[in-house]
Amino acid sequence: MQGKDTTNSTFDQLFEPIFSQNFRKLLQKLEVDKYVKKLTAFKFIILMVFAQVEQLTCLREISGSLSNKEFSKRIRLKSISFSQLSRKLRSMMLKTVESLFKDLIQQVGIETGFKPIRQELGRLYLIDSSTISLCLTRYRWASFRKTKSGIKVHLRLRLFEQGVLPDTAVITTAKKADKTQMDELVVEEKGAFNVFDRAYVDYKKFDAYCEQGILFASLLKKNALVEEVKDLPIRTGSIIKKDCIVILGKDGFTKMNHPLRYIETEDTEGNPVIIITNNFQLSGEEIGDIYRYRWQIEIFFKWIKQHLHIKHFYGLSQQAVEMQIYIALIAYCLLKLLKLKTGYQGPLLTIQRLLKACLYE
Repeated sequence: MQGKDTTNSTFDQLFEPIFSQNFRKLLQKLEVDKYVKKLTAFKFIILMVFAQVEQLTCLREISGSLSNKEFSKRIRLKSISFSQLSRKLRSMMLKTVESLFKDLIQQVGIETGFKPIRQELGRLYLIDSSTISLCLTRYRWASFRKTKSGIKVHLRLRLFEQGVLPDTAVITTAKKADKTQMDELVVEEKGAFNVFDRAYVDYKKFDAYCEQGILFASLLKKNALVEEVKDLPIRTGSIIKKDCIVILGKDGFTKMNHPLRYIETEDTEGNPVIIITNNFQLSGEEIGDIYRYRWQIEIFFKWIKQHLHIKHFYGLSQQAVEMQIYIALIAYCLLKLLKLKTGYQGPLLTIQRLLKACLYE
């Protein structure tokens, strides 16, 4: 697919990162294509990423895309039936696309250098989840409520100078509470600052993070029991309304062993926001700024739902659904890499739209 006679088209630039040496070695180790003659892992991934970028709605459309002679020539696949695609979607090891996703994250990191958005804030990680509703009669394995099913994408994003990048993804049924995935998502390394919302409030975890030196900031639940210990100074004219040291929880039941910092500020629309954190080094204004950055993960979820095809799924099995979500994240990383390598400064959506017009040029 990348022979010596291949010109450096937009198509080649977009898909070149998946042919990394690390990913090739993994495919060989797992013997993914041992008995495959036609629809290899590389060709399948290209087909599925193409479907995400083009927002194709079903496997028949993906199969039909090979009627484009230029696309068929580039991928070296004359035709494939929708039933073959369906089987591949169900049978290909999920570990394959998970590993490619991680490999692409590393490639984006190399291109950007992971420069922090502000040096004094350190490495910021945004943690949140998004629920995707499913039809109960078609996805019974993901039953969520009496009338519908659903899955939840738990995501950790790295915030850096040139935007955000998905760093880790965990896919569960919608029944799973957000805080059950904290062990998978919270970064424990020194210098990392984890930012999440009130769905992740867990006093036992917070105590453990304080003991281990793991930095975090979270919204505080409205019904939280708060014992104020000490007021901290606030700069005149500051957007910070209150800054103090507190103990959370109820005596004999949920009371924390470690004090936390309680900061009252406001969001971009002027609504009151209460942040709880174990970071006593940064100013209240800096903590407030950090929490406002958390909205970047909301924007990310909205972007991939609108511009990549993860509202409706190509398969009904849990494997097929998870595979498609990872493919969507891979597509995002490939678009990000193309933007970085071409030096384009505009929005990522423009890159996606330009691809449709000049994919083979």
